[in-house]
Amino acid sequence: MSDDLPEEFDLIVIGTGFAESCIAAAASRIGKNVLHIDSNDYYGDVWSSFSLEAFNKLLEQPSSSVRNGSYTWHNATDEHGQEQEQEHQATRWTRESLLEKSRRFSLDLSPRVAYCAGSLVQLLIKSNICRYAEFRSLDHVCMLYNKELVSVPCSRSDVFNTKTLTMVEKRLLMKFLTACNDYGEDKCNEDSLAFRGRTFLEYLQAQRVTEKISNCVMQAIAMCDASTSFETGMERTQRFLGSLGRYGNTPFLFPMYGCGELPQCFCRLCAVYGGIYCLKRSVEDINWTESELLVSSAGKTLRAKHLVSAPSQLPATLATHFGDSEPRLSRGLFITSKPLGSEELNKGGGGVNFLRLLTTNGEREACLIQLSHYSGACPEGLYILHLTTPAVSSNPAGDLADFVAQLFEPNASEILYSAYFTIAAPAAESIANAATPIYCTAGPVYEQDYDAAIENARHIFSQLYENEEFLPRAPDPEEIVVDGEDPSALNEHSLPEDLRAQLQDLEQAAQQMDIAE
Repeated sequence: MSDDLPEEFDLIVIGTGFAESCIAAAASRIGKNVLHIDSNDYYGDVWSSFSLEAFNKLLEQPSSSVRNGSYTWHNATDEHGQEQEQEHQATRWTRESLLEKSRRFSLDLSPRVAYCAGSLVQLLIKSNICRYAEFRSLDHVCMLYNKELVSVPCSRSDVFNTKTLTMVEKRLLMKFLTACNDYGEDKCNEDSLAFRGRTFLEYLQAQRVTEKISNCVMQAIAMCDASTSFETGMERTQRFLGSLGRYGNTPFLFPMYGCGELPQCFCRLCAVYGGIYCLKRSVEDINWTESELLVSSAGKTLRAKHLVSAPSQLPATLATHFGDSEPRLSRGLFITSKPLGSEELNKGGGGVNFLRLLTTNGEREACLIQLSHYSGACPEGLYILHLTTPAVSSNPAGDLADFVAQLFEPNASEILYSAYFTIAAPAAESIANAATPIYCTAGPVYEQDYDAAIENARHIFSQLYENEEFLPRAPDPEEIVVDGEDPSALNEHSLPEDLRAQLQDLEQAAQQMDIAE
């Protein structure tokens, strides 16, 4: 490949993570000559998805971005004895049976959901990259109330059909959500003035809602804590409400087959517009002059006007310019034979459920995403549980211990496999202050959606190409005019229905004339 590879490019992107892939696609889309390389043999970097066997190997080989990895196979034999074990022999999972289905798993390093009206969905639609992606709506947004997992009513019909709220609570909740939805329309609104500079929790208490409604709003709708400001809480509530009723019964979407599919969607667009891809290609050194950057890779010197890289993909001599990688996210991954919650939450074998958790003192939070085989991420009869929290130490199991206790204490025997690891990256301040002509992307941060990653990609792209649009819409294949074709010629499918019917009548008449002759 190195012999055939051109030597000069407008942009070289190192690493195929989410932000890098967005930038590569955006540059290629506006006609720039892009080379996109990665030292790994897979797309996505720390945003990728893996089979079970590949995931274990990744944890066994720590890197600068994925470290402190460990995994455990739990005893799948029923503790009540051999007789019950034989009774459930057909459904009993062992280490061997899980590994036999290794390729049926799609295990994410950085899982997250997407708001239906959020920045990711808007970007996919605007750029037409949505044709490469497939999503499913989340089935339930949940909360823990009195140690019980319950579904949070999202739509108006959910509110009045739920059995977890009394009729009075239903009316209070609808009144509160309506007030939040109307917030901002009247700048002189009494609430807007009275609670400016105060907390969202104070506003909730002033509405005299019940404890259950307060927990519902704070945990699952506004997703805030006791210190969150009134303005921020309202914005988050409006974001939740603004994403309802678009693609399903909840405000969230999840990518089919795992979140590792998303970087590949952007890579596909980049390749369609001429981007060149080379996996398993590392960079030995990078030098620069006033006008270009020189990249030494696989015995060849490549020249580029600009260079973008993930911190983990840089040569060791340059990585120090961007600061040391520090723990950012503590991750837990569990494979279970039984879903969390009641049968009502997991009808038909379950789907995709989302849960935000708080520590007992309310100072830290984590989010849980539960996936069934309907997500395309695991075999039928199994469930994947992704647990993520901001890292406070280099011990991911310790960081997640409080949340794991809340989830699994009554169901520990259902766990077949567990894994812990840390996602690390340099601090954003270190990246911004690096005195090099290399644009370095930021690693994953703790968030439900992809807002920070998209903003990071958009910011770097604006620095590279100040007056260019970030990912303008790509035409569909039938809209592309090939050289030599008449651009004014109409495709039959683009005609109005009445003209299309007339055209079909003419064709039938012509066929009958041919038969008569």
